[in-house]
Amino acid sequence: MAKVKYYYDSETLSYRKITRKKRTTFKYATVFFVAAALFGFLSFFIASQYIKSPKERQLSRELQNAQLQFELLNKRMDGAISALENVEERDNAIYRLYFEANPIPEEQRRAGFGGINRYEKFEGFDNSQLISESNKRLDILEKAIVVQSKSLDEIAKLAEDKEKFLESIPAIQPVSNLNLTRMASGYGYRTDPFTKVRKFHFGMDFTAPRGTPVYASGNGVVKRADNGSTGYGNHIRIDHGYGYMSLYAHLFKYNVRVNQKVKRGDLIGFVGSTGRSEAPHLHYEVFKDNARINPINFYYGNLSALEFDKLLKKASLENQSLD
Repeated sequence: MAKVKYYYDSETLSYRKITRKKRTTFKYATVFFVAAALFGFLSFFIASQYIKSPKERQLSRELQNAQLQFELLNKRMDGAISALENVEERDNAIYRLYFEANPIPEEQRRAGFGGINRYEKFEGFDNSQLISESNKRLDILEKAIVVQSKSLDEIAKLAEDKEKFLESIPAIQPVSNLNLTRMASGYGYRTDPFTKVRKFHFGMDFTAPRGTPVYASGNGVVKRADNGSTGYGNHIRIDHGYGYMSLYAHLFKYNVRVNQKVKRGDLIGFVGSTGRSEAPHLHYEVFKDNARINPINFYYGNLSALEFDKLLKKASLENQSLD
């Protein structure tokens, strides 16, 4: 029940009941509803700006986490790029240099992506620049890794070829020092033992007893094992590839056959004195691209520096050859 209000009337010296007009009541009601609506709108606006709903708070946390993940990704990419740059530096300055291959230009390793905008789909977001830049760096890193991977494949192939090359070239003395009587004659002008005329001696003569083992000086394939060349007697020719050929003459007998594959250090024959020979010895020659070259340069595989120095001095003496 509504409370009844009174006021004191001084003229009649009595209390009179307060009655409100309908117009006044309507005005108060209107003001109340307008004020309530305005308060509600202000409350909603303030709440929407400064007070987030549970869904908004969840999305905000997810956005912050995504930004943190992108920042961590960029730091990891920094580490990966640094490690890759180290490999690239060694690739250009050591590996490719050693195997005589051209370095890969920096612009080829770090080339970007031209044409259409590959990162348009990342535009229009709060962190568009961060997302686009991260994806761009990742694409360039992936491309650089592919380039480096192909380079290492090439280096591995070059290393394999280099290893085959080093194993193939004639690199050891074909007769052991333990079995040598002496190094009779070297490469160069020598006196012919039969005509006593000074002529060029295209190989090296190793004096050793008949039957002394003769070893292949490098990996290769036996191309000849016969006595069909004038003066050489029983002799063997090994094709080492890469333009190299070695010849072993005046043999007593063979230990290989034509087309047989041999490795450096394999026993291929025995010292003799067949053909145009004055005494048991091995006449040894090395060819490069069908031209005879000095074998003295190919003994690094089994001679010490002191042994090589002694051999070099003996080989340089202009004496009489044995063939």
